Amino acid sequence: MAHPKRKISKTRRDKRRTHYKAVAPALGVCSNCGATVKLHTVCGECGYYRGKLAVEKEVTA
Repeated sequence: MAHPKRKISKTRRDKRRTHYKAVAPALGVCSNCGATVKLHTVCGECGYYRGKLAVEKEVTA
């Protein structure tokens, strides 16, 4: 098993980790209802994807 010969300083460790960060999801607008949706997914409000009905939504009374 590999063992480090020297301690890695906090600065060097943190420089290596600069690219490990969360990325905001790409958002778009639903072409059917105008709601904000994540790209390449079915709209949660109306159930449409790329202009076609993909998921039948139940009507709540």
